[in-house]
Amino acid sequence: MFEGNSALGFVAVLAIILFATKLLGLLFRKFGLPQVLGFIIAGLIVGPAIFGDLLGYTLIGFEGATYKSLFVIPATQGGTANGLDVFSKIGVLLLMFSTGLETNLKELKNTGLASVLVASAGVVVPLLLGFVISLPFGSVGLGFETQANIYRSLFIGTILTATSVAITVSVLKELGKINTKLGTTIVSAAIIDDVIGIVLLSVVTGIAKSGAAEEYENGFEAFKATPYGTIIMIVCFFVFAVAAGFGISKAFKWLDNKWPQTHRIPIFSLAVCFLYAWIAEEIFGVADITGAFLAGVVLSTDIRASKYTDSKVDVITYTVFAPVFFANIGISSITFAGLDPKILLVAVLAVIMGLIGKVLGCGAVCKAFGYGWRESAIGGVGMMARGEVALIVTATVTSPSLGANALPQEFMLMTVLLIMVSSVLTPILLKVLYSKDKDKDKDSGSSSSGDSGNSETPPPSDSDNSENAALPAEPPESPFVGGKLHEKLT
Repeated sequence: MFEGNSALGFVAVLAIILFATKLLGLLFRKFGLPQVLGFIIAGLIVGPAIFGDLLGYTLIGFEGATYKSLFVIPATQGGTANGLDVFSKIGVLLLMFSTGLETNLKELKNTGLASVLVASAGVVVPLLLGFVISLPFGSVGLGFETQANIYRSLFIGTILTATSVAITVSVLKELGKINTKLGTTIVSAAIIDDVIGIVLLSVVTGIAKSGAAEEYENGFEAFKATPYGTIIMIVCFFVFAVAAGFGISKAFKWLDNKWPQTHRIPIFSLAVCFLYAWIAEEIFGVADITGAFLAGVVLSTDIRASKYTDSKVDVITYTVFAPVFFANIGISSITFAGLDPKILLVAVLAVIMGLIGKVLGCGAVCKAFGYGWRESAIGGVGMMARGEVALIVTATVTSPSLGANALPQEFMLMTVLLIMVSSVLTPILLKVLYSKDKDKDKDSGSSSSGDSGNSETPPPSDSDNSENAALPAEPPESPFVGGKLHEKLT
């Protein structure tokens, strides 16, 4: 048994995690599944969830446990954090910072009303369905019985709002549909969906955190603890972030013009990221990941500098900190010992509602904008996949900082199931729905050969082909496609 929180002990723990995550990540990628799932499974294997609780032996474990561990680290209690918690926090901030850097504000302005409404429906419908299916489960801390139960039920819905377009993009590319009108709408809506989801997360967790506070150091803290104070502080933070962002953006453009492609730019960028995260959480009471995301958005206004920064930040994020963050979910947040069957039932229902909510909500908006039934189904299925953002949201709403209002960490299993099921179903359903295009092409080909004597041009097909008919020429590839997590972790 070795001390896993000492300097050299933690280095050994990192070695185990990085080796395991890479092996499992490559294995999952080979089977067409997101590598983040492999990272979480790696955490389950090296942590206590499987071998520790079942066999009594594990590679990485926590102090005070009944099982034996090769490396022992202290459990997180109150405000104290072990080395894995620190690395995980840096990892999640860098992930959100990178997401912000990849957000092209000019392109978002040009995506049109359809993408905005598809994204909005993709947030609202799963949120409501997740909240509704939580109501009968007061025995596991959900429902209407207490204010804390209501917050937790809202958290279930908030988790279901996240969208990951990585899998959808890869399938659309494979089928040659990424540059179609519908394909561009899906990709743009997924980006807007994440932005709306992050704002929603900040509001919900901010109110829940205020409800969890009992003692206040001063009047300002007491003000932030009130619901109206929380809303005011969230608005003030966004005003501050935008106002400060103008000056920061100009400073980075000056730096980029004077010293282009130098390391000082990503170093200063990281400083802005961490400062925004700290100010958001500690001063304004907003989720720290929101601060990191907005820092990335601010710096994304200088395209050249943001691309250079993103490429440099990737090296540390996607080789060390991101794998540790996802593995720590399996190590610290998932346990099968004493798992309440009702929590498992909630997880299954939430997965079903999460899938249905995206298909119905996003598909209905696509239908309202004149797409055919099949195209509308493609729009809904394209928004159905979940990934790293859902995990980040779940890690936030299960954080001890929310006090008694925090969602129990057992619900992390729900998010893992949601990612796994949606990752398998999304490419299958998209290929099935798009296969009807080929069938129609074959039918139209045989029909035209049989009527070759007729020189009249056949009429255009029905609305099922409207996505191609509406585009006289293919637009350039969507700016949102590149730089996604599944590509960076290869």
